[in-house]
Amino acid sequence: MNLPDSPDTPATLDIRGLRLRLPDSARPVLDGVDLTVAARETVALVGESGSGKTLTSRSVLGLLPAGAEAEGSVRVVGDEVLGMSAGQLRILRTSTAAMIFQDPRAAINPMRRVGDFLTESLRLNARMRKEAAQARAVRMLEAVGLSAAALRKYPGQLSGGMLQRVMIAAALMGDPALILADEPTTALDVTTQAEVVALLGELRESFGTGLLFVTHDLGLAAAISDRVYVMYAGRIAETGPAEELFARPRHPYTAALLDSTPRLDAPRGRLAAIEGRPPSLREEVAGCPFAARCPYATDLCRREAPALLPAAGGLPGHLASCHHTDRVRGEAPGGQGLPGRSPAGKESHR
Repeated sequence: MNLPDSPDTPATLDIRGLRLRLPDSARPVLDGVDLTVAARETVALVGESGSGKTLTSRSVLGLLPAGAEAEGSVRVVGDEVLGMSAGQLRILRTSTAAMIFQDPRAAINPMRRVGDFLTESLRLNARMRKEAAQARAVRMLEAVGLSAAALRKYPGQLSGGMLQRVMIAAALMGDPALILADEPTTALDVTTQAEVVALLGELRESFGTGLLFVTHDLGLAAAISDRVYVMYAGRIAETGPAEELFARPRHPYTAALLDSTPRLDAPRGRLAAIEGRPPSLREEVAGCPFAARCPYATDLCRREAPALLPAAGGLPGHLASCHHTDRVRGEAPGGQGLPGRSPAGKESHR
């Protein structure tokens, strides 16, 4: 696992006590989120749809919904993002942090050439000369396995996998310290998905960036990440080293997610599912938000929200927000971890 070089080195991303409330919501959509990413580290943020993963990643760039009220701290390489002016946010998005969106065809203007898409931000915001911007675009395309010929192409002339590589090249154009990847492989076939995952890992090492990988796919999270945060109803339910967390989950929600993950070696029969639904934003939650769906829930769980504390029997850095981590002795199905991560914890896609 990659960590900052010293206690004096600021984390690439450091989120502390982030609370985000939307108009007309009965509870915060993000409720006290703590999350860190170090240089050359890949951190996965996983959970069901609607758990708050995308809002957490977008808050890093100041991309908050209209009317949202944010509290806490979001620091990128030591600089506080919450409260930044429009000009400061423009610099942040141009040179310090970048996002790879889920659907490249929705993020790239189909009427403009790829070269214009790659160079526009540097030319307008960093005042880089056209020739220098194009030269950098060629280097970034080569870094993601594409040739300079792609500069003259329109998005409709490229495959989905090639377009996602263009998106990754665009994220690298400003030499960012942090890359936010929001479901970057959802629309891709399995082979291209594996190629993109391997590419992101290689670029992280080559460019020294921190990578926050947002996904609902636990297999992908296991394949690419050093550490994992599991999110539920706007809170961090569990976090820890990827190999440890996937092999020995200490939160009932994490264990249930692993049980419901499709596997080729799983017993025949109906796929396991988590009964019930997450709490609505129109509902106040007094205790643990997972209590209504949890087989371990007690009156304490329904009355008092658990803090994120060291998990019983877990390794250092393995934390769970559960009153009963000593009772949750879950293992990934079959005790072998998830597909994509070998017993040694190395990515098998590579």
